[in-house]
Amino acid sequence: MKRLILMRHAKSDWKTGQEDHDRPLNARGRRAATVLGDWLRQNGQLPDAVLSSSAMRTRETLDRLEIKAQATFDPTLYLADSSVLETVLKRATGERVLMLGHNPGIGDFAAELMERPVDHPRFQAYPTGATLIADFDIDHWRDLHLGTGRLVDFIVPRDLTD
Repeated sequence: MKRLILMRHAKSDWKTGQEDHDRPLNARGRRAATVLGDWLRQNGQLPDAVLSSSAMRTRETLDRLEIKAQATFDPTLYLADSSVLETVLKRATGERVLMLGHNPGIGDFAAELMERPVDHPRFQAYPTGATLIADFDIDHWRDLHLGTGRLVDFIVPRDLTD
């Protein structure tokens, strides 16, 4: 059994004038990432490996999650489409993998992974901080097939702060 935690980076700051890759989180995004990390810990959902885009906003999201797992910052995950995300995940070695990325690829990938549609009003939009947790009945990530994920949980930061 493998578990995937598929997370879109927290809200970034468009006002900095930075190039897209170098945009940091804004104040709301920093708060949301901290809350998401607390939620993962409280629910026993900490990963043992992290696959993340190399962008500043994914790095900062991970930092705010306060996860002690081994992280790989892969430049191919920056604005990656779902097929790239699948390829990278199939090379993973952890039992519980957190994958941090960007829309639209991460939201598309989430939908393609699941055996059933996720019943949450924000799933299709996959807003910043959206987090899907899904189980796969496989021994190795290389054996992953789309449409086989079983929902464990799906949340967005607003679910945790309202």
